[in-house]
Amino acid sequence: MFNPLAPRPHQSPQKNEEFWLNFCLSWLKRSLFTLLIVTLFLGISTAGWTSSSNAALPSGNAITDGRSLLRLALPIQNKPVRQLQTSLEDISSQLRANRRWGAISQDLSKASRVLANPAKILADIPDERQAQANALIAELKSGVEAMQETAKTKDKEKISQQRGNLLDLVTELEQSMVKKFPFEVPAEYSNLPQLKGRATVEIKTDKGNITMIVDGYSAPVTAGNFVDLVQRGFYNGLKFTRSEESYVLQTGDPAGKEEGFIDPKTGKYRAVPLEILVEGDKVPTYGITLEEAGRYTDMPVLPFSAFGALAMARPEQKVNGGSSQFFFFLFEPELTPAGRNLLDGRYSVFGYVIEGKKVLDQLKAGDKIESAKVIQGVENLVEPQVA
Repeated sequence: MFNPLAPRPHQSPQKNEEFWLNFCLSWLKRSLFTLLIVTLFLGISTAGWTSSSNAALPSGNAITDGRSLLRLALPIQNKPVRQLQTSLEDISSQLRANRRWGAISQDLSKASRVLANPAKILADIPDERQAQANALIAELKSGVEAMQETAKTKDKEKISQQRGNLLDLVTELEQSMVKKFPFEVPAEYSNLPQLKGRATVEIKTDKGNITMIVDGYSAPVTAGNFVDLVQRGFYNGLKFTRSEESYVLQTGDPAGKEEGFIDPKTGKYRAVPLEILVEGDKVPTYGITLEEAGRYTDMPVLPFSAFGALAMARPEQKVNGGSSQFFFFLFEPELTPAGRNLLDGRYSVFGYVIEGKKVLDQLKAGDKIESAKVIQGVENLVEPQVA
């Protein structure tokens, strides 16, 4: 079982201590490297270490909403639509901060100004999607006006619901800007399934249902492998594992000696590479952790900062050894602060849970997947060509 946080089966206490020692040393090295870079860049003297040492600590304003992270991961460059997204997302923070209605009104005014100039948004929409985009913009304008009226009544529950509905429309608008898949997977992995876009997967468990969005724009091989296995019915009937001290919920072990998927066409274990798209990069990094690549301060486009982050498990010493086992990250702010997580850059995140988070939090070892199916986006799955 490739659990990234829990002790390995048949692993001695000494081995487990060595694992955690290496884990902590890695975190310390990354933190010290971050501090060194920031100190050199700002010219901070040794005397100012106390005030500047926070540079090595996890960021307090990291995004912890999976839907927002998925929106930001879309390969688009349109600034107005990002401003619209930011304004609407900020309302959630204002609602938590003692219902700051003045700030909420300012956010809605910003959103309204963006929508008042739709030409800048439409400039990045392909011709064949212009009519759809115009309809979405009209709906967004109407929705923002309705929210402005709601803000006057200070109805927190209603404005929160309206915000969620409008962000769903923003997601549609942003997705319509994606013209084509942004890069080609390296030839050495062309024999693996690829997800060239996104897919929505629903998992039915004995505790309830979980819905997740799988992102092929950031991790096409990892996501493609997962969607392919879902389509095969591979996960149906498999149990979850979760130790008391672990903050991951894992599954995908078919209880076979290979602990992964055996491709019936080849009769061999199908392994997928470690695949991480870093912010600012045009293509993912393959086959190496960010730590091993010397990229200690770089952040993945899909980070472990949201409850329900979906990631591929792998053997500790085999970065390209993942196969069928995956895990959900059960984000705990007090224990695993967002923004500089120890797992970032070590495992491939390929999606987030968008519905059923309460169900996810209740699942324990022994609970079972009754079924898993792709409910949207299966057309984006590209199977490898057989010679």
